[in-house]
Amino acid sequence: MPGFSFAPTQVWLVIEPVDMRLGIDGLSARIQLSLGRSPCDGTAYAFRNRRGTRIKLLQWDGTGVWLSQRRLHRGSFVWPSAGERLFTLSQDQWQWLITGVDWQRLEARPMSHLQV
Repeated sequence: MPGFSFAPTQVWLVIEPVDMRLGIDGLSARIQLSLGRSPCDGTAYAFRNRRGTRIKLLQWDGTGVWLSQRRLHRGSFVWPSAGERLFTLSQDQWQWLITGVDWQRLEARPMSHLQV
């Protein structure tokens, strides 16, 4: 059954900040015209405001488009620098990003040995 998932399988961060007044149609047009991609390609697209305190997630679920918004009360969302137009995240990186953690500094370190 289609539905919204807060852990999309693939998330693309749109690097350039957007006007948070844009809705589904405005953000979909931006994906198509500026990025040359389809907003209904099965991935989720995350946009942020200039200050980095709000993000919007546009996600196609197979039958329609979901638009959700998140705001941090303190701090800002960590976003990649403007080298590319899009940046893809893993599910784990997405979960860290939406909680306000600097996901770019996190890395898994293998255990060298087990201590009891």
